[in-house]
Amino acid sequence: MKDQENYLQRQSIRLREYDYTQPGAYFVTVVTHLRKNLFGEIIDGQMFLNQAGKIVEQTWVNIPPHFPNTSCEIFVVMPNHIHGIIEIINDRIVGARHASPLRSRGINGVKPGSIGAIIGSFKSAATKQLHQTRTINQEKIWQRNYYEHIIKTSMITSKSQIISHQIH
Repeated sequence: MKDQENYLQRQSIRLREYDYTQPGAYFVTVVTHLRKNLFGEIIDGQMFLNQAGKIVEQTWVNIPPHFPNTSCEIFVVMPNHIHGIIEIINDRIVGARHASPLRSRGINGVKPGSIGAIIGSFKSAATKQLHQTRTINQEKIWQRNYYEHIIKTSMITSKSQIISHQIH
């Protein structure tokens, strides 16, 4: 009962007034359930992906076709998590295709086209693939939440603005 109470009382780690659909770069970490090493192993400082890790890697690479206003080129799959930078290129809200259904205000109030919607879609698609291929037997693959850090907003949008800011 205590666990259920704690679950219901968790506070959001997101910035309260920040719009996570706006253009910018976001550093994201998604961790496996109970931090289990599911995606491979590190040998002599090098990551070797197993079949599950390759599926997770491919799912990450496939984020932009489902969210055309994103770029996800910088990432690394580790034994029990994935780190990546998701860049929202413009503020055109585009919903996921083939993974999570579109809603005006998605599951648990997640806004379509937001970092939360993108991560939710990624986790859903990866889980579906891992279960369909019977690569992982456990039901839960991911921790409930994810970590994000805003690393760049698009307040400065052109080189002339950057030069102007440097001169003044």
